[in-house]
Amino acid sequence: MGFAGILGGLLLFAGDMLFYYDATSTDLKLNMGNASDFRIMASGVSALLAAWFYTLGLGQVYYAFKPSTSIIRTIVMLCFVSIIISYGVIHGAYVAIATTAKLSIQNNIDIEIGTALASKTNHALRLLVYPIFALLSFLFISQVWKKKTLYPRWIIIFFPVVPFMFQGLIGKMLSGTIKTIVMGGFLNLILVIFFTASTITLWYRNPQYKEKIDI
Repeated sequence: MGFAGILGGLLLFAGDMLFYYDATSTDLKLNMGNASDFRIMASGVSALLAAWFYTLGLGQVYYAFKPSTSIIRTIVMLCFVSIIISYGVIHGAYVAIATTAKLSIQNNIDIEIGTALASKTNHALRLLVYPIFALLSFLFISQVWKKKTLYPRWIIIFFPVVPFMFQGLIGKMLSGTIKTIVMGGFLNLILVIFFTASTITLWYRNPQYKEKIDI
């Protein structure tokens, strides 16, 4: 399940790059407007596939929260699932931004004006997710810190809210192509990091694994 979560992150990161990557430009919206029809369509499809893999990966988090109460475990899972669904929906909504950006360039329309409605819709979707993200972060961090999960405390460093808080700072430190890659796929990269850390941690905390090592 952890590998499924990692694969979901890599898939949607690839979808981000289909939207944003351009070796000659760091203007993400302009890059979307210059992307080919195939890249825009493929990026949209990646959102559905990635959401499936991300959801499967959450089974690992459910397993890690078994020592918690059933109520907390259920709330954590509902929050996580809601966020994963939003990842797919919001990425899919970027197709509208990419399409209007493309039409703006083709028809010599100001790209900010042309993409305004699609961008506002995307922003509204994000606002609905932030309260859920805040609740999940509080529950996850507090339960891990109290040692009521199978995670060690250091996993908090890799929980998405921590790198998310440093997104602006990281963006200022980068430039050129690296900035396009990192900032363009930032939200999926932090989930790849989380699922990787989670997988490694739970792999070596598996009682069956320890038993084999002892033998």
